Amino acid sequence: MTKKEAPQKDSKSKKETKKKDIKSKVTDQIDALKKEIEQEKDKYLRLFAEFENFKKRTAKERIELFKTANQEVISALIPVLDDFNRANQQMEKAKGGIDQEGIQLIYNKFSEVLKTNGLKQTEEKIGDSFDAELHEAITQIPAPKKEDKGKIIDIVEVGYQLGDRIIRYPKVVVGQ
Repeated sequence: MTKKEAPQKDSKSKKETKKKDIKSKVTDQIDALKKEIEQEKDKYLRLFAEFENFKKRTAKERIELFKTANQEVISALIPVLDDFNRANQQMEKAKGGIDQEGIQLIYNKFSEVLKTNGLKQTEEKIGDSFDAELHEAITQIPAPKKEDKGKIIDIVEVGYQLGDRIIRYPKVVVGQ
């Protein structure tokens, strides 16, 4: 080997080494960038899923709000409905004339307006089992029969619900 050939081999190997170093650096940078892109994609997908859940939740809440938007007004009208019920009961006892028909018509109309707005009477009967989540016990009395223990003996005030939500619990007397 001559002296001229040796430096050329060294420079070629240095160039090849530099090229390999550059290639490995570029490959490392590409890998790092691919990894970063994958992380960003993952963040994006998570954020997108979270946003979709948020949209569904708010849509559900909005629907629920529309269903119960008139709850305060209807709750304020329930005592008037109770007064009508009591007036009807008293008039039936007294067997009035024309006045009874007029009040009965007003009561029916008022009741229908409330029903069309989603108000319905809760369905409980004397003899049903008492459930603290569905009824409000105002008193307990000794049960007339052994099988009446824990059952509704009397309904003092009916309950109402607006849609699926109870807005006034029925007030009941429970057998002990």
